[in-house]
Amino acid sequence: MTHPQLPGLPGSPREIPGPEKAMLKLSYGVHVIGSRSASGERNAMLADWVTQVSFTPRLVAVVIENDARTLRFIRETGVFSVNLLHEKDGMAIARQVVMPAESRKIKGRTGDAANAVIDKLAGLSYALHDNGCAVLDDALGWFTCDAEAFHTTGDHTIVVGRVTDGDVVRPGEMLIERDLGWEYAG
Repeated sequence: MTHPQLPGLPGSPREIPGPEKAMLKLSYGVHVIGSRSASGERNAMLADWVTQVSFTPRLVAVVIENDARTLRFIRETGVFSVNLLHEKDGMAIARQVVMPAESRKIKGRTGDAANAVIDKLAGLSYALHDNGCAVLDDALGWFTCDAEAFHTTGDHTIVVGRVTDGDVVRPGEMLIERDLGWEYAG
């Protein structure tokens, strides 16, 4: 699978089928998922499709592309973090982590450029949680999870995580996809 071209330019002319038009009206929060590999590599990825699915136990569902580095790391270690981006300055973080860490996923990259792995945490202020995943200092809030189930659903996998820790970092509201002018739906 190839990664969709992100971010799309707002207002770009293209033929949009009816069901996609309707689905593009869905509103999603913007999150950064922190993960780590069994060997200690760390990664961050932008995720829109995150939702709570149970009170007791407190469970969330995070939906990740099947070929994502983050999904591979979560499968290896069974842990991840979810950072809620802040409405005031989350856009800068979103721009830094939106593209894939593994350049081979970007259409048109070949040779050395395709083999590059980008450290998307470079330049971001963060701490490592006890589970080894990044918790962003500039997030609105964060929580950590232990992965409990993986459900492949088409080109994405739903990761169900049990919330193990978390906090609100500062007051405000969460950045939503609509605020970015980007789309990841339909």
